[in-house]
Amino acid sequence: MRRRLKTILIRLSLIGLSGLLILLVCAYIFPPSLRRLAVQGRIIDDRNGHAIAYYTDPQGEWKYPTSATAVNPVMIRMLIGIEDHRFYHDPGIDPLAIARATVQMLAAGHVVSGASTLTMQVTRLLHPAPRTLTVKIIEAFQAISLTEHYSKARILGMWLSLAPFGGNIVGVNAAAHLWFGENPDQLSPAQAALLIALCRRPEALRPDRHPHAAMIARNKVLAEAERLHLLSPHATREAEATPVPRHWHRLPAQTPQLTAALPKDSTTTLNGPLNAALAALAQRDLISMRPAESLAILIVNARDHAIRAAYLGDWANPRRAGFVDLSRSIRSPGSALKPFLYGLAFADGLAGPNTLFRDLPANFGAYGPDDFTHDFMGVVTAASALRRSLNLPAVKLMQRYRPDRFAAHLRAAGTPLSLPLGARPTLPLALGGGGISMRRLAALYAGLATDGSITRLHWLKGQQRRTRPLLTPSIAAEVAGILTRPLPGTEINGIAWKTGTSAGNRDDWAAGFDRRTVIIVWVGRPDGGALPGAAAIDRAVPILTQVTGLIKIAPRQPLAPRRVFTLAAPPALAQLQLAYPPPGAAIADLGAIQLRATGGQRPLTFLVDGKPLTSIAALSTARFTPHSPGFYHIRIIDARGHSVSAEFRVLPAHHPND
Repeated sequence: MRRRLKTILIRLSLIGLSGLLILLVCAYIFPPSLRRLAVQGRIIDDRNGHAIAYYTDPQGEWKYPTSATAVNPVMIRMLIGIEDHRFYHDPGIDPLAIARATVQMLAAGHVVSGASTLTMQVTRLLHPAPRTLTVKIIEAFQAISLTEHYSKARILGMWLSLAPFGGNIVGVNAAAHLWFGENPDQLSPAQAALLIALCRRPEALRPDRHPHAAMIARNKVLAEAERLHLLSPHATREAEATPVPRHWHRLPAQTPQLTAALPKDSTTTLNGPLNAALAALAQRDLISMRPAESLAILIVNARDHAIRAAYLGDWANPRRAGFVDLSRSIRSPGSALKPFLYGLAFADGLAGPNTLFRDLPANFGAYGPDDFTHDFMGVVTAASALRRSLNLPAVKLMQRYRPDRFAAHLRAAGTPLSLPLGARPTLPLALGGGGISMRRLAALYAGLATDGSITRLHWLKGQQRRTRPLLTPSIAAEVAGILTRPLPGTEINGIAWKTGTSAGNRDDWAAGFDRRTVIIVWVGRPDGGALPGAAAIDRAVPILTQVTGLIKIAPRQPLAPRRVFTLAAPPALAQLQLAYPPPGAAIADLGAIQLRATGGQRPLTFLVDGKPLTSIAALSTARFTPHSPGFYHIRIIDARGHSVSAEFRVLPAHHPND
């Protein structure tokens, strides 16, 4: 029985040894998987290759590839000299260190010194496991295999990319930026020594939590480096006097609405310093805005159609919907599309810069637009109407050109307008009655700034976009010349600019461009809510003016006038007058009648046969629905008590005199 038991034990031992031998052979033949090394965070570069955004890996670790050539040689020498001075010559394990550690352990009865090489540390970093004897033996064989399959430089890069440095900081690249705010190639001896100490006990020596322990451990590494003649005594004393960091540095994440979803190693067209300056400017302006209000700004190179800088909302502020890419949102452009209507009409021969328009009250069927200031300029040139952004001339021009043609030309140029489902283009397109995104609006203005052709914007380096015609170069230059004049309240010349304000001030736009650069500013609520009060000239234009200070202006020339016109409004227009219906008018009974007034001090009170009508205080219109055909008396009273009266007649709907 005893002999049989002994035989069984021997067989089991042989099986165990065979299994261990097979395991070790496999560990030698097949190096550890590099899967953990492949899972990295993302670094996004600007157009010059400088990092502008850092994002963690899927596990939430700050971890980025780090090669030995990207690290200050001082740290490389200290790391190898102190941790594994036979690194470049050993086969992955250090037999002498193993023998020394074994003898010391047997003599002392406990572990006195380690025998782990940098290569063995890499195998452990690639596949973390409990520190048992079997695991250590397997790691040793894997370290030999790693050395057989990869160069020493590659293995060193693995260590530099995977070593832990406290919290969720992994690798020297992330550690250098987060602990010191430095690139790895700028690490000082004091910083390098702290990282070497920190990777041994990442949590116990975190300098933000245990600064005294971190300093003691760092100074021990410095003393060892001096003993090995890796540092001079002077350099050591200087490093020891350096305080350890007490907090993490913030890594940049510029324009996260654009960069957060990009794959790693993406290179954008953004200019990092300009982009950072734009974000700082926008953040200052946001301080004075309402809590739910936001803004977006694009700076575009008009020649290559690349976005150079973008601020697209307050990323960290959910009330301002900062996670929304405002450059993609469909918004009303207000009057910002008028330059393209005028340009198309000029090209079609329907008008020219000196064509005369009447800026006087008019109805277009059921549509009765008003000028933004509620006053009218009388007879003006097309150039003046565009420059002053007068509404009535634009609607009359849209009527001549036809809304469907206008919308079709924009669609053919790659900048389609968004309309309600099933809706057709109508006259309100002239004043922002169709939606458009900020990117498409910027593409239109980039065309106006150059040769009149439209190219979709891009913000990744190397992207190619199709160019489509809209205006001829001469027409584009003519319209740009009309818009070129000093920015309000400044002496900044050479910038062509245009504003746009949608109904309820939901969208306030300012577009400006010189010969090279286009700037688009939007102010409003991301949720589309109304913001009564100041318009684009008071909200978006001042921001546009600030942004022009960030660029070097390539001035444009204003359009030289061919004739001199007096554009001041006739004095009579300032007086309260009934604009529609005219006194004594006979109107067919077709439903509601829009009563209109000009001049006077607002608010205006409308009365028909002595009964007040509901009107909007800021406007000069009111709607009246007659109860039957007959004569009606209208009276309008302004805020100063001035009044105007008239009588008009409502005819039956099918009156024979119609």
